[in-house]
Amino acid sequence: MRFPLRLNYDLTRYIIRNKFSKTTRYPLVLMLEPTHLCNLACSGCGRIREYADTIQAMMSLEECLASVDECPAPVVTITGGEPFLYPHLNELVTAVLERGKHIYLCTNGILLENALATLPSHPNLTLNIHIDGLEETHDRILERRGAFKTAISAIIAAKRRGFRVCTNTTIFRETDLVEIDMLFSQLEEIGVDGILVAPGFGYEAVGEKLFMERQEIEKKFITVYEMSKKHRFFSTPMYLRFLKGEKALTCTPWGNPTRNPQGWKAPCYLITDNHYATFAEMMSRTDWDRYGVGRDTRCAQCMMHCGFEPTVVAEIGKSWRDILEMMIWNLT
Repeated sequence: MRFPLRLNYDLTRYIIRNKFSKTTRYPLVLMLEPTHLCNLACSGCGRIREYADTIQAMMSLEECLASVDECPAPVVTITGGEPFLYPHLNELVTAVLERGKHIYLCTNGILLENALATLPSHPNLTLNIHIDGLEETHDRILERRGAFKTAISAIIAAKRRGFRVCTNTTIFRETDLVEIDMLFSQLEEIGVDGILVAPGFGYEAVGEKLFMERQEIEKKFITVYEMSKKHRFFSTPMYLRFLKGEKALTCTPWGNPTRNPQGWKAPCYLITDNHYATFAEMMSRTDWDRYGVGRDTRCAQCMMHCGFEPTVVAEIGKSWRDILEMMIWNLT
């Protein structure tokens, strides 16, 4: 199976429970950012620029775990910033796993290899390493010579220790898709379990030269979709068909709520209009109907997975074709 049986079971049970209780808005993945500190300054990163004034702030371990407890999502993505700069990371990972949650631990890979010996190994833990191209391209985007070799070495070491590993690749305007195809082949050769891919989001603080408009995204992802037929993508086929313009999806901004040192970020992982003290307050006080394509100009070009992969969950039961496609995809 593409995903562990336990993850499939826990997600399915959680979704069915919400359907039976007629809950229309519920989170699937908690995006937990205990710190925005980073050891890189990547060209396309909006986080280090958006939170430049509070970059030193960190959540306490107690705040992190309280956030996990108040948000019912069965999956927790620990991100940032660079999570391996957070001093309580091992304790956080252990405590979240003890709560029965599934973790995707996102990292640029710079500090990963040295941390593997003390990182708890668990079937509910997946390491997610960001790789944006082959060596020259990746090092240029991360603005760090040697970053690619360091990340590849960390992936190999993690697989030797038995960790489940996936990678995350952002597609920009100037991304060479032939190179990306070669990258995915190389990643699979060293044992990566799956590949996530998504278009970049046009952060205002970053500028526009890196990012694509919707028509450009659709054109590029026609080719990316074909790659998914020969590479082990974790990005769902429904989402990829949306990216290439074949399927219409609306955004589900509450599907991946974000908690960071400033509070619960609303309305979504990418846009910040408010920070709230609690998850319940964020859910009840955010005017969700204000956001999405055709409602907020900031959403016009967005096709990011954090807003649209949760929509796949809501849409999947509406078409037998989608159900069959997802079943075959997950079983291969």
